[in-house]
Amino acid sequence: MKIRPLQDRLIVKRVAEENKTKGGLYIPETAKEKPLEGHVVAVGNGKVLEDGKVRPLDIKAGDTILFSKYAGTEIKLDGEEHLILREEDVLGVVEK
Repeated sequence: MKIRPLQDRLIVKRVAEENKTKGGLYIPETAKEKPLEGHVVAVGNGKVLEDGKVRPLDIKAGDTILFSKYAGTEIKLDGEEHLILREEDVLGVVEK
């Protein structure tokens, strides 16, 4: 299934959760938190301003982003969990 987000929305796939801490301890399933980092799968055309102009998004497909803990709406695409976020929910772009 293919989805194209509207306006200033993004479709994001979370990065894989870590099973081990930096100290080498394994984290049980019940203690894990969902990662706040993800890869942008698709982006909308941009935000429509009050004067009717469309401002393109600063984020593009393929970027790795950080987002707030309770941001977005969870959806399933082809059996995988994704998030639909607004651009304003993105805290930053990870540059490598």
